[in-house]
Amino acid sequence: MEKTVLLICGSLRERSLNRQAGEYVASLLEGKVRSRWLDYAGLPFMNQDIEFPTPPAVQRVRDEVAAADAVWLFSPEYNHGIPGVLKNCLDWLSRPVERGSQATAMQGKLALFSCAGGGAKARYCAADLAETLSFLQADLVETVHAQVALDRQDYATDVLTLADGEQAALQAQAAILLDRLA
Repeated sequence: MEKTVLLICGSLRERSLNRQAGEYVASLLEGKVRSRWLDYAGLPFMNQDIEFPTPPAVQRVRDEVAAADAVWLFSPEYNHGIPGVLKNCLDWLSRPVERGSQATAMQGKLALFSCAGGGAKARYCAADLAETLSFLQADLVETVHAQVALDRQDYATDVLTLADGEQAALQAQAAILLDRLA
């Protein structure tokens, strides 16, 4: 059975530079594993008052995460942290899948992340993601998580240009993930 990597972008913007980093990674994974993007734009805000019965959009996202062998998050940094839409998704994935259960969709899920942001390379978001994924008891891939520096040209053109070192970092992450999935 072919392994599946679920790609999750922390930006919902169509030309997201982080999504472009994910598309580069998808090209690295092509022919080795199946990759697909998670569409989570329709998730309601996390609210325990509507947690059970599970809203259909939440159940669909949980099912997609459960069906994947690994998740790879690509995220920008918003105000020195995780973008709200991604945090909302992770909050839903942190909650029990059934009333009274301890099991969550992210527990034990093989996970890794990459971040692209300004000159600081989204370092605060990367730190937040590492902490959040650890708290969610995801099986965080032991690697240097690629961080991409974006410059004015990237923002002006909406086209991601990866430096050789950034490509190498993403390639290294992909190789480590493929080894873990083997």
